[in-house]
Amino acid sequence: MKRIAILGSTGSIGTQALEVIAANPDKFEVEVLTANSNATLLIEQAKKFKPNAVVIADEKKHQDVKTALSSLPIKVFTGNASLNEVVQWSTVDIVLGALVGYAGLHSIVAAIDAGKRIALANKETLVVAGELVMQKAKQKGVPVIPVDSEHSAIFQCLEGEGTKYIEKVILTASGGPFLGKKPNYLVNVKASHALQHPNWVMGAKITIDSATLMNKGLEMIEAKWLFDLKNDQIDVVIHPQSIIHSMVEFIDGSVKSQMGIPDMKLPIQYALSYPERIKSNFKRLDFKEHSKLTFEMPDYKTFRNLQLAKDAMEKGGNHPCIMNAANEVVVASFLSNRVGFMEMSDMIEKTMAAVSYIQHPTLEDYVQTDKEARIKVAEFLKHSQLSS
Repeated sequence: MKRIAILGSTGSIGTQALEVIAANPDKFEVEVLTANSNATLLIEQAKKFKPNAVVIADEKKHQDVKTALSSLPIKVFTGNASLNEVVQWSTVDIVLGALVGYAGLHSIVAAIDAGKRIALANKETLVVAGELVMQKAKQKGVPVIPVDSEHSAIFQCLEGEGTKYIEKVILTASGGPFLGKKPNYLVNVKASHALQHPNWVMGAKITIDSATLMNKGLEMIEAKWLFDLKNDQIDVVIHPQSIIHSMVEFIDGSVKSQMGIPDMKLPIQYALSYPERIKSNFKRLDFKEHSKLTFEMPDYKTFRNLQLAKDAMEKGGNHPCIMNAANEVVVASFLSNRVGFMEMSDMIEKTMAAVSYIQHPTLEDYVQTDKEARIKVAEFLKHSQLSS
């Protein structure tokens, strides 16, 4: 029986992880649930799964959660500091990092420090501080099992192979809702259009990142650190059907792929059960329904975020941290219709040029870089709104 702490249990990955756990009560049990501010759903989850503890990061919701769960033997904590504490408990076997964005970094570092196995869905943790996090995981002997469908695919393709035989990894991208569209179309799109992903059901932030192809750029950086790759060993190909989740090309020219229906529950279950595979009732891939699989190269000129991410990966240091912070701010602004779809790339690029570069950052450097980048991009956004 593996005891799971789910960081971000009310989000898309967290709720699907709970479905996996509910379907396998002989394999998993919930030890900790955490949420940012969705107290209503957290309470509902706690009553169903009866964890040892819950954490609501929003301190204003603490009393509501505490009152609602007062009749149950569930500890109720609040504040971000509590996240770092609960992941270190001896009763936790696996920490599923499903928080959105930079917010997931510190709790994952705390879990690694405590020697916990990590199931990582929060790609920004490795985008921001991949070198530091993976070095720490190696020192502690902590396995980091990817939950992203693309990185899970690569991880599965490498079983029995080893990274020394990799020539390159090929991340597949659906292309999102605007595949093939040009700037004269994209300049007018709104958040409601960008949220209509053709294949995947995801949270709002990752869905926008998919539409801009920033998500694929973040995944390139994540893959670099997860699999100890050189920059030129990482490729992206557009695969609109989202059946092949990623591929590995080996030094002898052989290519392995992992395929399946677009369903995040499969990589979640694999990360929690690894190295075992457990039976599921997930929908099976029917080749009669998917008889045509196509591929094309990404449009780096139109979807500039992918090129910006590639540039950040190549420059290294705190550059990906700057890019990630700027992206998180502009996506939030786009979701509230305060910045245009094409303007997001402009703002990220300006921020990457404006914030001080640090070649070998410490954890504190990453914290300060994130703050500085958010302040800077907010200034650019304000100036843009005033001038328009």
